[in-house]
Amino acid sequence: MTEPTLTVRFFARLREELGTETLTLPASEHQTVADLLTHLASRGGVWAQLTGGQPVMVAVNQSMAKPSSRVQPGDEVAFFPPVTGG
Repeated sequence: MTEPTLTVRFFARLREELGTETLTLPASEHQTVADLLTHLASRGGVWAQLTGGQPVMVAVNQSMAKPSSRVQPGDEVAFFPPVTGG
């Protein structure tokens, strides 16, 4: 039996800086978006920016989410920089 997973996607500047577009992670290790962010930032280097000074937007299953939002096995979590207009 395979372990339940989350699909994590990165867009725009984050995809370029992190050098990846998609990760698959065990769902059992992450209960909230904040847990997932902490786990990813613990990789160090450019990954630390996910919990650093630059804001990061997040969506779970294509709906805007907050750090306290719960994640479930099979969810897609997307991280992207804030969009500014002008």
